[in-house]
Amino acid sequence: MEFFLYFLFGFTVAVIGLLIPGLLNMTAAKISMNEGRRNALLFSLGVITIVAFQTWIALLFAKYLDQRPDLIGILQKIALGLFICITVYFLFLAKDPRDQNTDGVHKSKKRRFFLGLFLSTINLFPLPFWVYMSITFSAFGWFDFTKSFITLCVIGSALGTLAMLVLYAQFFNHFKNKKKVPFNVNHIIGGITAAISVATLIKIINDSF
Repeated sequence: MEFFLYFLFGFTVAVIGLLIPGLLNMTAAKISMNEGRRNALLFSLGVITIVAFQTWIALLFAKYLDQRPDLIGILQKIALGLFICITVYFLFLAKDPRDQNTDGVHKSKKRRFFLGLFLSTINLFPLPFWVYMSITFSAFGWFDFTKSFITLCVIGSALGTLAMLVLYAQFFNHFKNKKKVPFNVNHIIGGITAAISVATLIKIINDSF
């Protein structure tokens, strides 16, 4: 029962982290809408490959990162620069998918898998998120940093992430016909990354004083 609870913890935390529209789930939705669910699934598999590694790293060093806020600050500054670049791309450079003819176009499955790897790699927020969650639960005696429990938590995190990405892809697949799409998905992604950039900048400034 205890092993299942650690798996459930990993699954639940991952689901919570992806409930709000973000870069990864909205990109999965965009791919599903324009290229089909198969390519969206390949993208999602690329994402969870990195998510599993990030979860493992975060849990492994949670106790140490908790005592070294300067490391979290470095990660935040790196993420800020990357997300500013992504924001500029999606808001000003990326083409409106509604204006693109996707009939008969099949994107490479490998490209979508590696896109999932890339976007998940630059999405550094799961690291401090998992550190915070695990240390908080550990403080209440509800989490133990043993190898077996960490492994179960990593598996739960990967499957929880996959479940949410598939749900987003399935939902937005209803807008597959570009005539039915009432919005530019690129603008949503750009708006999200812009909000993340502003929030990260505010956090960095506050931590500096």
